[in-house]
Amino acid sequence: MKVSNILFEFEDQSWFPNFLRESMTDYLRLIFKACSMYEPTVPLILDCLNKTNSYQIIDLCSGGGGPVEHIYNDLKKQSNTEINIILTDKFPNIDAYKFIFSQTNGKISFIKNSIDASNVPKDLVGLRTIFSGFHHFSTSYAKEAIKDAVKAKSGIAIFDGGDKNLFFILLILIAHPLGFIFLTPFIKPFRISRIFFTYLIPIIPFCTLWDGIISTIRLRSSTKLLNIARSVDMINYSWKSGRLKNKFGIHIAYLIGFPIG
Repeated sequence: MKVSNILFEFEDQSWFPNFLRESMTDYLRLIFKACSMYEPTVPLILDCLNKTNSYQIIDLCSGGGGPVEHIYNDLKKQSNTEINIILTDKFPNIDAYKFIFSQTNGKISFIKNSIDASNVPKDLVGLRTIFSGFHHFSTSYAKEAIKDAVKAKSGIAIFDGGDKNLFFILLILIAHPLGFIFLTPFIKPFRISRIFFTYLIPIIPFCTLWDGIISTIRLRSSTKLLNIARSVDMINYSWKSGRLKNKFGIHIAYLIGFPIG
């Protein structure tokens, strides 16, 4: 059996029920906000926006929209210009996006249709961001996603938070069950199915734990991210990679790229 067949994530499967996937990403949205997971990325995003003269962010693989919803306020505080954000996903969580749209007075909008990160529509113009999504990609698909950004001459900023070690996996195994027990009633938008499949038949916690562990195993180092980008284009694009650390000590590998000239 191929390793890739074992290291699958439920969220990525087309057969996986949407109401379960959406409940998982709703939970992760709350966790991302509570932990301020991607707060340290704001200066890098603003720098990339300035270098590409962009005032709009096209967020790919948005999931429940948690990372973007959190950093939006920091972007507003640290930027002198109005920044609009558009959420997109292969499996868009429409109810969550509508909730975020209302919470931000439309400044964070969304696309209802499925958007493939390797084939973004030409009319979606702006800095492309991917939060906690790049580890889902195979190497070949990762290259295609970057190649599509290069073809469109779009800036791209990729961030993947987590530490690829046993301690982080143990943290997932301990923290997520507690999180589901105590936080589920407060997750918005409210879904009765989330209550049922969390407390009575705990499919949502199980699938989230599984995906969290597999995601940790799949995380790429900043060096690997840079190597993937340079294999796509070393001439027309400027690439930078590295690691950040948030206030909880969790590392974030990043890759930033934008056209030269």
